[in-house]
Amino acid sequence: MRKAALILAGGIGKRFKTKLPKQFTPINNLPVLMHTLDRFSHLNEIILVIPKNHFKNWNILCKKYNFTTYHKLVEGGETRFLSVKNGLKNINNCDIVAIHDGVRPIVSRQLINDAIKLINVNTGVIPIVPVVNTIRKIDDNVSQNLERKNLFSVQTPQCFKYEEIKNAYKQSYSDLFTDDASVFEANGGKIITIEGEEKNIKITKPEDLKIVDLFIKDLKKSK
Repeated sequence: MRKAALILAGGIGKRFKTKLPKQFTPINNLPVLMHTLDRFSHLNEIILVIPKNHFKNWNILCKKYNFTTYHKLVEGGETRFLSVKNGLKNINNCDIVAIHDGVRPIVSRQLINDAIKLINVNTGVIPIVPVVNTIRKIDDNVSQNLERKNLFSVQTPQCFKYEEIKNAYKQSYSDLFTDDASVFEANGGKIITIEGEEKNIKITKPEDLKIVDLFIKDLKKSK
């Protein structure tokens, strides 16, 4: 059974407030994306989706850091939905695909493998973690406390049978599509969840780099 990783790194990082996109920012001696791709190097294929105007810079970085983890570059779309769709079209001879945020560089191989093992016909698998902060909903200036015991944050990788998720992305885009699981469900698919990892954070702000850097150093020490 052939397995592929579809890594998405098409963001421009508006919240990051730096000229260099966060996915290319060096951390612990390697750009963020290289850490991420290495986490999936045990799979049969890796597709990296980035904006076309970043291809040259990425190739320069690969030479600079002597990065040899095999992967295929695919041009991203104007939205995440289109980027995933483009990526899926460029996967060959694959049974299962794990779709992952490029700026989640320390997901464990254990989580990746556990999610893949649970995939079934018309059933996708996503990792989740409990919401620990108090959550309030504000609607028309009315504030309401929400019961958090049934609330969870969704992570990636989100894993599916390749043909099923590819078929789901043939739908027209909807504002309700917030991730791959929502696209899959809208096409009649079922989603099951597994326990995610607190360390599997998504880098969105500069301070997140410091946190991830510490996590990566801890991982290296434990090996």
